[in-house]
Amino acid sequence: MSKDQILAAMQSVLDEAGENSLTDEQCARYEALEGDLKRAQKSEEIQKRNAAYNSVVTSALHVAPAKEDDTLERAFMHYARTGQKNSDITELRAQSVGTDSAGGYAVPTTLLSKMTERLKAFGGVASVADEITTSSGEPLTWVTLDDTANAGVIAAEGTAPASGGADLVFGEKTLGAFKYVAPGASNLPLRVSVELLQDANFNVQSKVFDALTTRIARQQAVDWVTGTGTTEPFGVNTGTAGTAFTSAGITYAELVDAVHGVDPAYRASGKCVWTFNDATLALIEKLVDGNSRPLLNMSTDGISGAPSARLLGFPVVIDQAWATYTDGGTNKWGAFGDLNAGYIIRRVSGFSLVVDPYTRVNEGQVQYSLHARADAVVQDANAFRVLINAV
Repeated sequence: MSKDQILAAMQSVLDEAGENSLTDEQCARYEALEGDLKRAQKSEEIQKRNAAYNSVVTSALHVAPAKEDDTLERAFMHYARTGQKNSDITELRAQSVGTDSAGGYAVPTTLLSKMTERLKAFGGVASVADEITTSSGEPLTWVTLDDTANAGVIAAEGTAPASGGADLVFGEKTLGAFKYVAPGASNLPLRVSVELLQDANFNVQSKVFDALTTRIARQQAVDWVTGTGTTEPFGVNTGTAGTAFTSAGITYAELVDAVHGVDPAYRASGKCVWTFNDATLALIEKLVDGNSRPLLNMSTDGISGAPSARLLGFPVVIDQAWATYTDGGTNKWGAFGDLNAGYIIRRVSGFSLVVDPYTRVNEGQVQYSLHARADAVVQDANAFRVLINAV
C-alpha cells in the first residue's frame, strides 16, 4: 500500500472504535499499520535520495555560450593590418583573376554588414529607393510597360468597336555594375603609417574602413541624384519629368502643384516623400500660411526630441547631393513622389580590399584601396517628379 492508503486505513480503525476504547484486535491492526507506514516512509526517503544522486544541479553548472566563429574576420583584420595573408584568409574569395594579393580579398560577412549600413546611411535617396543586391555584376535587363493612355471602349451589339487603343509598347531597363574605388591623395591608395597600425590600443582598421566606405558612399550619393547614365549610374534627375517653379521663391501653390503632378495611385502607396538638400529645407521652413503658421510641420513638438519634418503631409528626406534652390536660374533642386517605385539601386555583394605593404615600405607606410560595384536607374518615371526652378 502507498503511504496515503496506510494513513486512510489507520483512520478507519479509529473510526471503527468510535468513542469506545480500542479492542486488542483493533490495537494490533493499528500497530501493524504503523509498521507499514514506517516502511513506506523509509522507502520514500530512499527513492528521493536515489533521485538526488542521479540528478544534475543546474544552478551549480555553468554552461558557456557557443563561441562565435570569428576566424575569418580575425584573419581579415590581420591582412588589413599587415598585408600578409595566412592560411585562414585563403577561404576569402579573391576578387579578380590572378594572384590573391593583386585581386584583394572579399570582406567577411560581419564587416560587410557594417559597410553596407554605412552606405545606406549616407545620402537620403538611397534610404528610400528600391535596392537589390546580386552576387555578380552581369547586366540585369527587365521589360517595362506603360499602358496608362489606353482604355476600353463601348461597342454596339454585333458590331466592331469604332475605335480602340494602341498596341502594347514594351520598353526595357538595364542595370550594370560600375566599379567604385576609394583612393587616397592624388588618386593614390590611402596610406597609413606602420607605427599607427602596430599600436594595439587604437582600432586603426575601423577608421580605415570608415574612411574608405564613406568616400565611396559620398560619390554614390551624388550619382544617385545627378548621374548622367554615361560611364556612371542614371541619377534621379536625369531624363525624368519635372514640375517647374516659375515664381520668385518657393510658394505654397507650387508645392501643391508638385504633389498633384504625381498620380494619386502613387500617392496612395504611403511611400511618397520630398527630397532636397538642407539649405533648401531652410528656405521652406521659413514659409508660413495666412495665419503665420509654418507649412513644414514637425511631428515632434518642443525640445524633448528630434523633429521629423513633414511637408503637406509627406515626409522630407534630406540629401545633400541636390543643388540648392536659387532664384534667377534653372536648376533641379529636389523631387517629390514614390522613389521606391521610381528608382532602383543595384549593388554587387561584397567589397574588395587591397592592402599593399610593399610599395611604400621605405617610407614606413601601408597602402589601402577599397573597391565596390553598383549601378542605378529610373525604373518608373511616372512615380515621381523632379522639382525645377524655372525663373
